[in-house]
Amino acid sequence: MSAVDYTGLAEQARQLGEGDVTSTAVVQAALDRIEATQPTLNAFRCTRPEAALAEAEQADRRLAAGEKLPLLGVPIAVKDDTDVAGLPTRFGCAGDIPDAAEDGEAVRRLRAAGAVIVGKTNSCELGQWPFTEGHAFGATRNPWNTGHTPGGSSGGSAAAVAAGLVPAALGSDGAGSIRIPAAWTHLVGIKPQRGRVSVHPYDDCFQGLTVNGPLARTVRDAALLLDAVAGPHTGDRFRPTAVDASAAARREPGRLRIALAWRAPFTATYNPLDAGIRRAVADLAEALAGLGHTVEEARPRYGLIGLSFLPRATAGIAEYADRHPQPALLDPRTRSATRTGRRLGGRALRAARARETHQHRRIGALFDAYDVLLAPTTAAPPPRIGTFDAMPAWRTDLTMASACPYAWPWNVLGWPGVNVPAGFTPDGLPVGAQLLGPAGSEPLLISLAAQLEDDQKWFVHRPPEPARPV
Repeated sequence: MSAVDYTGLAEQARQLGEGDVTSTAVVQAALDRIEATQPTLNAFRCTRPEAALAEAEQADRRLAAGEKLPLLGVPIAVKDDTDVAGLPTRFGCAGDIPDAAEDGEAVRRLRAAGAVIVGKTNSCELGQWPFTEGHAFGATRNPWNTGHTPGGSSGGSAAAVAAGLVPAALGSDGAGSIRIPAAWTHLVGIKPQRGRVSVHPYDDCFQGLTVNGPLARTVRDAALLLDAVAGPHTGDRFRPTAVDASAAARREPGRLRIALAWRAPFTATYNPLDAGIRRAVADLAEALAGLGHTVEEARPRYGLIGLSFLPRATAGIAEYADRHPQPALLDPRTRSATRTGRRLGGRALRAARARETHQHRRIGALFDAYDVLLAPTTAAPPPRIGTFDAMPAWRTDLTMASACPYAWPWNVLGWPGVNVPAGFTPDGLPVGAQLLGPAGSEPLLISLAAQLEDDQKWFVHRPPEPARPV
């Protein structure tokens, strides 16, 4: 197997820019690692070796000519809900999906920054679940313990970065789908403000719930990737004021007031917080206090925010499912969610969207007293592969809501959040914590995450190599 390379995104870009390595060499090595780990990790739905190597050769010529771009020649992976010209956007589905005619806006920006797209990573079907398994592609496995899921729906991207196959990857987050797999694979995952990274051509994706964002091993690398992909398409509805994430990662955050929230929003499920996760997040809160911040327990006023999430999420699934050329091939649970989405797609959906302004005021009142909210990313550690295989739709929904009750409200609000590694369970499974803020607070969250990273040095921990089934 090709040697694992844990050189970070920023460092790899520096090495390429200074001529220490060639793009052809690092892209070939990434492709070799991907191929070698497919039987165990299954992180990728498809790769583009010939095109990627041709682009790497071109990048080497541009580097030799002195051209400077943030990611020139660096191999990057993107999740398979993102259009890459010439490849199908399968989004976890089976069937004959046509090739995309054009790059999505985020991929266009990656290419403009000089990145080489090596392939597309696995996602569960239409991004619905916090596991990356499906009849169309099998199961993507966690590099820390291949008997467990890396999470979802950006599980392929998370597994690829955690295992050192690529230095960073693009994911998407509609209910925690960046933050959950980041937590369960010991990564930094940034869910940006709605509109920060374009989802074009899938505008207002999942009724405004879903955003694109980075997964990386360090805050610096995640910030660099966020800067590379950030910015609107001309037709985008949401256009927040631009931020400089990389500059934020180099800045001290100042002394902050941090609210620690243990209580999850109401989900009509039993959501016991795993004792190991509670200890890990409590230790992180203590570390933040040791850095000079004021940390106090508080309760965000979530109200019945789930009544807004359900119509938006299921209507979004229905919109994607209705575009599938062979809907009979979709998972029965997807078809069930599609039926629900059609039922809720009228008045209930309009009411759910209309409530968002009130939810901003009610939940945002927390930030009159605090700067940042700290919460567990999940209530449970990563489940074993196959846990959800035989479950009907209702049981799958209840089980995943119980395991992951903390992340999705910030998708309803459209506000940013950053998962940071919080440590490991006694069994060695990674867990995470969320730093959450109000609209446009990415710079503050990234600065705080970078300060915490300097203190915790979570990047020194790496999964075992090579990954083997257990």
